[in-house]
Amino acid sequence: MRQRIFTKIASFFFRGLLFVAPIAFTILVIQAVFNWLDGLLPVNIPGLGILILVSAIIGVGYLGTTYFMKPFFEMFEHFITKVPLLSLIYNSIKDLVGAFVGDKKKFNEPVMVQFDEAGKIFKPGFITRSNLSKVNMEGFCSVYMPHSYNFSGNILVVRNELVHPWDVNSTDAMKFIVSGGVSGIEDM
Repeated sequence: MRQRIFTKIASFFFRGLLFVAPIAFTILVIQAVFNWLDGLLPVNIPGLGILILVSAIIGVGYLGTTYFMKPFFEMFEHFITKVPLLSLIYNSIKDLVGAFVGDKKKFNEPVMVQFDEAGKIFKPGFITRSNLSKVNMEGFCSVYMPHSYNFSGNILVVRNELVHPWDVNSTDAMKFIVSGGVSGIEDM
């Protein structure tokens, strides 16, 4: 009898933990970022750090599009790309951010790649280049396959006939992949 009660209590505890842990972790991360940004200023006004950061990002974005400042941004970017370690970090982050936002979004074509001849095993991903003829690989494309629960992935070069369009929007596809198939499917 005691064992059954203990088992029930443990079951309720773990179910509660599954509900509370993601919420608590999300709140803690947001709170840490919020406090860190507010701690950058000597003034103790909650939210001022985030407001200044968002305003500064909008201002830099605006300046980067003006006719007068655009050459300075291009010159700065050219300088960064000439410094060996800086260029690697800068270009990687720029490409990653550019893949999700901006004019050159890369993860906007979700696909399923067939992994077996029988067509029973598929892996979701995103086409990053639909034509690889410039590198003497006619009939191939490159597909980025994000890892679940991680900010990494693999790039595969795949025959076009093994790549099947996936009729979902990119956000739901990414949510489905990154969550390990746990979420995102209810919106599809």
